[in-house]
Amino acid sequence: MPGRIGDIGPRAVSALVMAPVAVFAVWLGGLWTAAVIALVCVLLASEWSRMSAPSAWRGILAAVAVALLAAVAATHAFGLSEGLIALVAGAGLAALFAWRLGRSRTDAAYGVLYIGWPAVLFLWLRDGASAEGFYWVTLTFAVTWSADIAAFLTGSLLRGPKLWPRFSPNKTWSGFLGGLAAGTLAGALMTALPEQGTDSVVIGALLGLAGGAAAMAGDLWESALKRRFGVKDAGDIIPGHGGLLDRVDGLMFAIVVIAAGRFLIELGQVG
Repeated sequence: MPGRIGDIGPRAVSALVMAPVAVFAVWLGGLWTAAVIALVCVLLASEWSRMSAPSAWRGILAAVAVALLAAVAATHAFGLSEGLIALVAGAGLAALFAWRLGRSRTDAAYGVLYIGWPAVLFLWLRDGASAEGFYWVTLTFAVTWSADIAAFLTGSLLRGPKLWPRFSPNKTWSGFLGGLAAGTLAGALMTALPEQGTDSVVIGALLGLAGGAAAMAGDLWESALKRRFGVKDAGDIIPGHGGLLDRVDGLMFAIVVIAAGRFLIELGQVG
């Protein structure tokens, strides 16, 4: 337990630096948000290429980054459908480039989709500079961060049976349940904002529950990926606390789930 509790310091410092920057960029909206997402995609592409193809990471980085930037640009300029088309096409081209380099086509293509899918949906959630778009993204932040913090603290204090010891020996069922509870509460509380996507506390709680579960699933999935590639951390961009992918893995999954929730809500309103 002392080792786990000792991780609070680096986590707190990284949160104090990253959270205000993320919220400010989202608040600005439009081109500013797209530019920040593009920068994050390049950084994540660098970490992915170093993990998946360390002996040829520069070539894989170029292929994955170009595909991601094209998808972000298409989403910002035209919309979600065009962004997804660019993303799928970019994944195919990255796979072809990796094949020419003698590297795994699957890893290159998956890297584009793994990073790009939530990036494109993030821009769709933000919806330019609309107040409702700001709500959807801040909801995603609130649910993800609440679930992550509560899961860490609850798991560190209560311990108990392991959640998935094969890939993540430190995570426990107590932490998972604590994260679910915090995510659900965050989703419900966010419906009190004046500019919200839903004013139903029940729907907000369900979004928080689903988003919190997705955030913790994303954390576990990245642990499995790191185990597959034989690395401890995705990178070293955050001193003493690993890479950027280590900090946004849960957020990436939560974005997808909450975007699906927004789509279903708006589909119901249209119907």
